[in-house]
Amino acid sequence: MMKRENFAVDNIYVPVKRRATLVQARVDELAALMLKDGQTTPILVRPDGARFVLVEGLHRLEAAKALGEKTIIGFRVDARKH
Repeated sequence: MMKRENFAVDNIYVPVKRRATLVQARVDELAALMLKDGQTTPILVRPDGARFVLVEGLHRLEAAKALGEKTIIGFRVDARKH
């Protein structure tokens, strides 16, 4: 079972292709929900040297940034190719 961790928002890299899928209205909606209920769904990241690469959760990450959060809850996943 994966363990929830807190990750520094500034230490998460978002690939360019993933960033292109950003919908600001969804970020705004999630930010409002996070203010009301907190973060309910963790993001997924994979290690990449000293930083992490976002695997899933672009809108949650951007909502946390918009709220001025320094950390976000997520799961570290192993993205090795088989």
